[in-house]
Amino acid sequence: MTRWLHRHISSAWLAGVFAFLYAPLAFLVVFSFNSTRQDAQFTGFSLRWYSALMGDSRIVDGFLLSFKVALCSATLATLLATMAAYALVRSGSFRGRAWMSAMLNAPLVMPEVIIGMSLLLLFVGFERLAGWPDRGALTIMLGHTLLGMAYAAVVIESRLQELDRTLEEAAMDLGCRRESVFFLVMLPNMTQALAAAWLLTFTLSFDDVVISEFLSGPGITTLPQVIFGYARRGINPSIYAAAALLMLVVTVCVVVFGVYTARLSRARAAELARSVRDAG
Repeated sequence: MTRWLHRHISSAWLAGVFAFLYAPLAFLVVFSFNSTRQDAQFTGFSLRWYSALMGDSRIVDGFLLSFKVALCSATLATLLATMAAYALVRSGSFRGRAWMSAMLNAPLVMPEVIIGMSLLLLFVGFERLAGWPDRGALTIMLGHTLLGMAYAAVVIESRLQELDRTLEEAAMDLGCRRESVFFLVMLPNMTQALAAAWLLTFTLSFDDVVISEFLSGPGITTLPQVIFGYARRGINPSIYAAAALLMLVVTVCVVVFGVYTARLSRARAAELARSVRDAG
Protein backbone atom coordinates (compact mmCIF):
# COMPACT_ATOMS: atom_id res chain seq x y z
CA MET A 1 0.00 0.00 0.00
CA THR A 2 2.81 2.38 0.90
CA ARG A 3 4.68 1.59 -2.30
CA TRP A 4 1.51 2.06 -4.38
CA LEU A 5 0.79 5.39 -2.70
CA HIS A 6 4.37 6.57 -3.13
CA ARG A 7 4.36 5.65 -6.83
CA HIS A 8 1.08 7.42 -7.55
CA ILE A 9 2.04 10.52 -5.56
CA SER A 10 5.29 10.71 -7.52
CA SER A 11 3.40 10.33 -10.80
CA ALA A 12 0.89 13.00 -9.80
CA TRP A 13 3.69 15.35 -8.76
CA LEU A 14 5.50 14.81 -12.07
CA ALA A 15 2.27 15.39 -14.02
CA GLY A 16 1.68 18.61 -12.05
CA VAL A 17 5.19 19.88 -12.84
CA PHE A 18 4.76 19.17 -16.55
CA ALA A 19 1.33 20.81 -16.53
CA PHE A 20 2.79 23.89 -14.84
CA LEU A 21 5.55 24.11 -17.45
CA TYR A 22 3.69 23.26 -20.63
CA ALA A 23 0.02 24.17 -20.08
CA PRO A 24 0.69 27.89 -20.79
CA LEU A 25 2.49 26.92 -24.01
CA ALA A 26 -0.42 24.72 -25.06
CA PHE A 27 -2.82 27.58 -24.26
CA LEU A 28 -0.74 29.92 -26.42
CA VAL A 29 -0.68 27.52 -29.39
CA VAL A 30 -4.44 26.84 -29.21
CA PHE A 31 -5.39 30.51 -29.08
CA SER A 32 -3.06 31.37 -31.95
CA PHE A 33 -5.74 29.64 -34.08
CA ASN A 34 -8.63 31.53 -32.48
CA SER A 35 -10.91 33.35 -34.91
CA THR A 36 -11.26 36.43 -32.68
CA ARG A 37 -9.17 38.41 -30.22
CA GLN A 38 -10.78 36.63 -27.27
CA ASP A 39 -8.12 35.26 -24.92
CA ALA A 40 -10.50 33.49 -22.55
CA GLN A 41 -12.83 31.75 -25.01
CA PHE A 42 -12.03 29.80 -28.14
CA THR A 43 -14.56 31.04 -30.70
CA GLY A 44 -13.49 29.03 -33.73
CA PHE A 45 -10.53 27.83 -35.77
CA SER A 46 -8.83 30.34 -38.04
CA LEU A 47 -5.45 31.11 -39.60
CA ARG A 48 -6.10 34.85 -39.71
CA TRP A 49 -3.44 35.66 -37.11
CA TYR A 50 -0.78 33.75 -39.04
CA SER A 51 -1.73 35.73 -42.13
CA ALA A 52 -1.58 38.93 -40.11
CA LEU A 53 1.81 37.86 -38.78
CA MET A 54 3.23 37.47 -42.28
CA GLY A 55 1.99 40.96 -43.15
CA ASP A 56 3.40 42.62 -40.02
CA SER A 57 6.63 44.22 -41.16
CA ARG A 58 7.77 44.97 -37.60
CA ILE A 59 7.62 41.31 -36.59
CA VAL A 60 9.22 40.10 -39.83
CA ASP A 61 12.03 42.67 -39.65
CA GLY A 62 12.51 41.93 -35.95
CA PHE A 63 12.78 38.21 -36.67
CA LEU A 64 15.36 38.74 -39.42
CA LEU A 65 17.40 41.03 -37.18
CA SER A 66 17.23 38.63 -34.24
CA PHE A 67 18.27 35.72 -36.45
CA LYS A 68 21.26 37.60 -37.90
CA VAL A 69 22.39 38.85 -34.50
CA ALA A 70 21.97 35.43 -32.88
CA LEU A 71 23.83 33.72 -35.73
CA CYS A 72 26.81 36.06 -35.51
CA SER A 73 26.94 36.30 -31.72
CA ALA A 74 26.62 32.52 -31.24
CA THR A 75 29.45 31.83 -33.69
CA LEU A 76 31.73 34.50 -32.22
CA ALA A 77 30.93 33.52 -28.62
CA THR A 78 31.65 29.84 -29.33
CA LEU A 79 35.01 30.66 -30.97
CA LEU A 80 36.10 32.94 -28.12
CA ALA A 81 34.84 30.52 -25.47
CA THR A 82 36.77 27.66 -27.10
CA MET A 83 40.03 29.62 -26.95
CA ALA A 84 39.38 30.75 -23.38
CA ALA A 85 38.40 27.25 -22.19
CA TYR A 86 41.44 25.71 -23.85
CA ALA A 87 43.73 28.23 -22.14
CA LEU A 88 42.16 27.58 -18.73
CA VAL A 89 42.07 23.78 -18.97
CA ARG A 90 45.13 22.88 -21.01
CA SER A 91 47.65 25.67 -20.41
CA GLY A 92 48.28 24.93 -16.75
CA SER A 93 49.07 27.74 -14.33
CA PHE A 94 49.91 31.15 -15.73
CA ARG A 95 49.85 34.71 -14.46
CA GLY A 96 46.32 36.08 -14.47
CA ARG A 97 44.62 32.69 -14.74
CA ALA A 98 42.38 33.25 -11.70
CA TRP A 99 41.45 36.73 -12.91
CA MET A 100 40.65 35.41 -16.39
CA SER A 101 38.46 32.64 -14.98
CA ALA A 102 36.61 35.08 -12.72
CA MET A 103 35.99 37.55 -15.53
CA LEU A 104 34.83 34.78 -17.86
CA ASN A 105 32.29 33.51 -15.34
CA ALA A 106 31.15 36.92 -14.07
CA PRO A 107 28.24 37.29 -16.57
CA LEU A 108 26.76 34.05 -15.23
CA VAL A 109 25.97 35.61 -11.86
CA MET A 110 25.64 39.28 -12.80
CA PRO A 111 22.14 40.68 -13.49
CA GLU A 112 21.53 41.43 -17.14
CA VAL A 113 20.42 44.94 -16.22
CA ILE A 114 23.91 45.66 -14.89
CA ILE A 115 25.55 44.10 -17.96
CA GLY A 116 23.35 46.09 -20.32
CA MET A 117 23.89 49.36 -18.48
CA SER A 118 27.66 48.94 -18.27
CA LEU A 119 27.90 48.07 -21.97
CA LEU A 120 25.74 51.07 -22.83
CA LEU A 121 28.10 53.37 -20.94
CA LEU A 122 31.10 51.73 -22.60
CA PHE A 123 29.73 52.10 -26.12
CA VAL A 124 28.57 55.67 -25.51
CA GLY A 125 32.07 56.54 -24.28
CA PHE A 126 33.66 54.95 -27.35
CA GLU A 127 31.23 56.74 -29.62
CA ARG A 128 32.10 60.11 -28.08
CA LEU A 129 35.82 59.46 -28.39
CA ALA A 130 36.02 57.78 -31.79
CA GLY A 131 32.57 58.19 -33.33
CA TRP A 132 32.08 54.42 -33.31
CA PRO A 133 30.11 52.26 -32.82
CA ASP A 134 26.61 53.58 -33.35
CA ARG A 135 24.02 51.78 -31.28
CA GLY A 136 22.31 49.16 -33.39
CA ALA A 137 22.76 45.60 -34.60
CA LEU A 138 26.54 45.64 -34.00
CA THR A 139 26.31 46.73 -30.36
CA ILE A 140 23.54 44.20 -29.69
CA MET A 141 25.68 41.46 -31.22
CA LEU A 142 28.69 42.42 -29.10
CA GLY A 143 26.58 42.46 -25.94
CA HIS A 144 25.09 39.05 -26.72
CA THR A 145 28.55 37.71 -27.49
CA LEU A 146 29.77 38.77 -24.05
CA LEU A 147 26.84 37.05 -22.35
CA GLY A 148 26.92 33.92 -24.52
CA MET A 149 30.67 33.45 -24.17
CA ALA A 150 30.31 32.81 -20.43
CA TYR A 151 27.70 30.08 -20.96
CA ALA A 152 29.55 28.50 -23.88
CA ALA A 153 32.78 28.35 -21.87
CA VAL A 154 31.11 26.28 -19.15
CA VAL A 155 29.98 23.67 -21.68
CA ILE A 156 33.32 23.52 -23.49
CA GLU A 157 35.40 23.48 -20.31
CA SER A 158 33.50 20.47 -19.00
CA ARG A 159 34.19 18.58 -22.22
CA LEU A 160 37.88 19.49 -22.23
CA GLN A 161 38.24 18.25 -18.67
CA GLU A 162 36.77 14.89 -19.71
CA LEU A 163 39.13 14.39 -22.66
CA ASP A 164 41.96 11.96 -22.00
CA ARG A 165 45.31 13.75 -22.14
CA THR A 166 47.03 10.55 -23.26
CA LEU A 167 45.44 10.99 -26.71
CA GLU A 168 47.23 14.31 -27.12
CA GLU A 169 50.48 12.92 -25.74
CA ALA A 170 50.32 9.95 -28.09
CA ALA A 171 49.75 12.22 -31.08
CA MET A 172 52.71 14.43 -30.12
CA ASP A 173 54.89 11.35 -29.58
CA LEU A 174 54.08 10.38 -33.16
CA GLY A 175 55.36 13.74 -34.39
CA CYS A 176 52.17 15.79 -34.46
CA ARG A 177 52.61 19.45 -33.59
CA ARG A 178 50.50 21.03 -30.84
CA GLU A 179 48.30 23.03 -33.19
CA SER A 180 47.76 19.93 -35.31
CA VAL A 181 46.84 17.97 -32.18
CA PHE A 182 44.11 20.49 -31.47
CA PHE A 183 42.58 20.33 -34.95
CA LEU A 184 43.08 16.60 -35.61
CA VAL A 185 42.57 15.06 -32.16
CA MET A 186 40.77 17.42 -29.80
CA LEU A 187 38.39 19.23 -32.12
CA PRO A 188 36.69 16.06 -33.44
CA ASN A 189 36.12 14.94 -29.84
CA MET A 190 34.63 18.34 -28.95
CA THR A 191 32.08 18.45 -31.76
CA GLN A 192 29.04 17.73 -29.60
CA ALA A 193 30.11 20.22 -26.93
CA LEU A 194 30.73 22.91 -29.53
CA ALA A 195 27.33 22.28 -31.12
CA ALA A 196 25.63 22.39 -27.71
CA ALA A 197 27.44 25.61 -26.81
CA TRP A 198 26.48 27.20 -30.14
CA LEU A 199 22.83 26.26 -29.77
CA LEU A 200 22.77 27.52 -26.19
CA THR A 201 24.28 30.89 -27.09
CA PHE A 202 22.06 31.19 -30.16
CA THR A 203 18.98 30.67 -27.99
CA LEU A 204 20.18 33.14 -25.37
CA SER A 205 20.82 35.78 -28.01
CA PHE A 206 17.57 35.23 -29.89
CA ASP A 207 15.57 35.37 -26.65
CA ASP A 208 17.28 38.33 -24.98
CA VAL A 209 15.30 41.48 -24.20
CA VAL A 210 17.19 43.31 -21.45
CA ILE A 211 20.58 43.76 -23.13
CA SER A 212 18.89 44.46 -26.46
CA GLU A 213 16.84 47.25 -24.87
CA PHE A 214 19.99 48.98 -23.64
CA LEU A 215 22.07 48.54 -26.80
CA SER A 216 19.53 49.00 -29.60
CA GLY A 217 19.29 52.26 -31.48
CA PRO A 218 16.47 54.14 -33.22
CA GLY A 219 14.58 51.88 -35.62
CA ILE A 220 16.52 48.79 -34.48
CA THR A 221 14.30 46.33 -32.62
CA THR A 222 14.73 42.60 -32.24
CA LEU A 223 11.83 40.18 -32.27
CA PRO A 224 11.65 39.84 -28.46
CA GLN A 225 11.55 43.63 -28.20
CA VAL A 226 8.70 43.80 -30.73
CA ILE A 227 6.73 41.10 -28.90
CA PHE A 228 7.33 42.76 -25.55
CA GLY A 229 6.17 46.09 -26.94
CA TYR A 230 2.98 44.54 -28.35
CA ALA A 231 2.28 42.72 -25.08
CA ARG A 232 2.45 45.97 -23.10
CA ARG A 233 -0.28 47.51 -25.28
CA GLY A 234 -2.71 44.62 -24.87
CA ILE A 235 -3.49 41.23 -26.32
CA ASN A 236 -2.45 40.75 -29.93
CA PRO A 237 -3.02 37.19 -31.20
CA SER A 238 -0.29 37.74 -33.80
CA ILE A 239 2.11 37.38 -30.89
CA TYR A 240 0.63 33.96 -30.18
CA ALA A 241 1.21 32.98 -33.80
CA ALA A 242 4.82 34.20 -33.70
CA ALA A 243 5.48 32.33 -30.45
CA ALA A 244 3.89 29.15 -31.82
CA LEU A 245 6.10 29.27 -34.92
CA LEU A 246 9.18 29.86 -32.77
CA MET A 247 8.32 26.87 -30.59
CA LEU A 248 7.90 24.75 -33.71
CA VAL A 249 11.31 25.78 -35.03
CA VAL A 250 12.98 25.19 -31.66
CA THR A 251 11.34 21.77 -31.30
CA VAL A 252 12.49 20.72 -34.76
CA CYS A 253 16.05 21.89 -34.04
CA VAL A 254 16.15 20.04 -30.71
CA VAL A 255 14.84 16.83 -32.29
CA VAL A 256 17.30 17.04 -35.18
CA PHE A 257 20.21 17.70 -32.82
CA GLY A 258 19.13 14.83 -30.55
CA VAL A 259 18.92 12.40 -33.48
CA TYR A 260 22.30 13.58 -34.76
CA THR A 261 24.05 13.17 -31.42
CA ALA A 262 22.45 9.75 -30.87
CA ARG A 263 23.63 8.53 -34.27
CA LEU A 264 27.07 9.97 -33.70
CA SER A 265 27.35 8.22 -30.33
CA ARG A 266 26.26 4.90 -31.83
CA ALA A 267 28.75 5.29 -34.68
CA ARG A 268 31.59 6.00 -32.24
CA ALA A 269 30.60 3.05 -30.05
CA ALA A 270 30.50 0.76 -33.08
CA GLU A 271 33.89 2.03 -34.25
CA LEU A 272 35.38 1.49 -30.81
CA ALA A 273 33.95 -2.03 -30.63
CA ARG A 274 35.33 -2.75 -34.09
CA SER A 275 38.77 -1.49 -33.09
CA VAL A 276 38.78 -3.65 -29.95
CA ARG A 277 37.68 -6.67 -31.95
CA ASP A 278 40.36 -6.13 -34.59
CA ALA A 279 43.03 -5.63 -31.92
CA GLY A 280 41.99 -8.86 -30.23
